[in-house]
Amino acid sequence: MTGDFVSDSADYDLIVIGAGSGGVRLARMSAQRGARVAVVESRYLGGTCVNVGCVPKKLFVYGAHVHDELEDAAGYGWQVPLADVKFNWPTLLANKNTEIERLKGIYGRLLENAGVTIINGSARLSGPNTVIVGDKSYSAKHITVATGSWPVVPDIPGKEHLLTSNEMFFLPELPQHAVVWGGGYIAVEFAGILAGLGVKTTLLYRGDLFLRGFDDDIRTFTAQEMMKKGVDLQFNVTIESVTGASGDYSVLLNNGETLKTGLVLAATGRRALVDSLGLAELGVALNDSGHVVVNDYFQTEVPSITALGDVIGTPQLTPVALAQAMVLSRRLFGDGEGEMDYAAIPTAVFCQPNIGTVGLTEQEARLAGHSLRVYRSEFRPMKYILSGRDERCMMKLVVDKRTDKVLGAHMVGPDSGEITQGLAVAIKAGATKAQFDATMGIHPTSAEEFVTMREPVQVDPD
Repeated sequence: MTGDFVSDSADYDLIVIGAGSGGVRLARMSAQRGARVAVVESRYLGGTCVNVGCVPKKLFVYGAHVHDELEDAAGYGWQVPLADVKFNWPTLLANKNTEIERLKGIYGRLLENAGVTIINGSARLSGPNTVIVGDKSYSAKHITVATGSWPVVPDIPGKEHLLTSNEMFFLPELPQHAVVWGGGYIAVEFAGILAGLGVKTTLLYRGDLFLRGFDDDIRTFTAQEMMKKGVDLQFNVTIESVTGASGDYSVLLNNGETLKTGLVLAATGRRALVDSLGLAELGVALNDSGHVVVNDYFQTEVPSITALGDVIGTPQLTPVALAQAMVLSRRLFGDGEGEMDYAAIPTAVFCQPNIGTVGLTEQEARLAGHSLRVYRSEFRPMKYILSGRDERCMMKLVVDKRTDKVLGAHMVGPDSGEITQGLAVAIKAGATKAQFDATMGIHPTSAEEFVTMREPVQVDPD
């Protein structure tokens, strides 16, 4: 993939289709290595993460948590007349929009300062080295597809009434009641946001328990804590149809029950956004889930075409796309080295309370053949002792019994994402439980519990 990448006969050395996190990083790093680069974007700089994903989502999470902070204030001597407190959704929405516009401006300047050409419009590949945008044709030695993913709307009667996460960031007003349909990151996060902002919220999921793929103790504990916050969790149920008019819907469930609601959010998955790119016509393969098939170095079956990020079906996390971009830029225009390591990727779910997790779950570790010692602790965070809030925290370590290596760390509670980021360094470095035990805690913090859990709650037999 390396060599003399400068081609005088081509318009660019690299054209990146998609200006999301991965696409922008790839374009910038490649341009800084001397490549002539263009980025094609049909919607907005920053992609899903900046515009309708991670960033605005977390701003909404912060906003939704303010009510809890106001309630807790009384325990610390602050007289806050909650009866007079009012929430103004348009204010939060407008402030969020202002911040997103600021970030998009930063992305644009980063690209321009790196010497990257920004081409606005929808791209289509007409050949292994040719991209069509509007009525113009551009050639490049390398083309990278970084178009991300798009929400899936189930094909049910009344699907036109369903909203996706895209629309949730621009609601003109909040309903009194909302139904959230799904069981992944987006579903549990928006259920918490809506409930925290005063919306009566019901979450529906077809399985026994949401957040499939997370540690089972984490899933169960999170469900308990979300119910305390007023979210109505209904499992083993799905939606058959939606009828009604704007703000007044009837949701028919497969158990025969009907829910009345003002909003239905379908957080039921995402698909690779490859429509109209012309990949199949060029021989670029898609797998059964619709993702672009690539090798370990992001090459498709067409050597000049690469792909990265959500579109290739790896973990749909911004840091993953950024890391992939760094590897691909290095391989295309650097020393030709570098590869991805997908082990022990930390992640957070910004439901309320938050989840932070890194490494293997207990279930994954057992399937991998490990004999385990499992450590688990539940307690009320110090912050809530004076306020009297009935919210608890859980921490868990999964340890290989033979090697003492910490295989996974999992947490539900305030600031879980912040705490887990630090733990991820230790687990990536192969830390043992003895090294956790030898590490001084920071007192008084919740995080110190990870280095003070001495007695396992479960030990596998020899």
